[in-house]
Amino acid sequence: MRALAREIHALELPAVEKISAEHADEPFQILIATLLSARTQDATTHAASTSLFRRARTPRTLARVPIKEIERLIYPVSFYRNKARHVKACCEMLTARFSGRVPETMDELVTLPGVGRKTANLVMILAFKSRTNICVDTHVHRISNRLGWVRTTAPEETEQALYRATDQRWWPLINLYLVTWGQNVCRPLSPRCEECAIAVECPRIGVRRDILKQRRKHA
Repeated sequence: MRALAREIHALELPAVEKISAEHADEPFQILIATLLSARTQDATTHAASTSLFRRARTPRTLARVPIKEIERLIYPVSFYRNKARHVKACCEMLTARFSGRVPETMDELVTLPGVGRKTANLVMILAFKSRTNICVDTHVHRISNRLGWVRTTAPEETEQALYRATDQRWWPLINLYLVTWGQNVCRPLSPRCEECAIAVECPRIGVRRDILKQRRKHA
């Protein structure tokens, strides 16, 4: 983790991390940007979030924006129609149930439309500075298995396994470090192992299988 911390300073950080830095005191914008980021390229997430917040910056104002307009504002994020419905419904619930404020507990966050454990964990970490949450996306799931930290088949299992396998001081940083590394070096199908700062520590579990899949794809 220390080696990764040194290396990622020279790399492009994930879009949600940038938005968090820009809006550190605005949990709502972190929540919505995280919701939009699922299965979406970082540049698209950042552009869509910027466009959306230029139109409305609070749950109350965004709840009044028609779904079709939200769709237009966030296009072309993946599943933009579903996400537009979730954004509007989420804003309506925040306004009606939480007085326009983003709830600060995991149990309450996952009751919001479109918000699962991954999104809720990242909001807890970025918006509320939690030291007791780990956010697991596909990058974290893949790399923690490649490193042999865990042996799991789904991100949900990986989150629970990482609580047992890692030191708590690293929990809020695991997502930042592994997502950044996964986007730039430890890629899904063509990992750049020769450029990896932690290659000597990595058993590369499953990497050969990934490379073979990539070769068959381009054969």
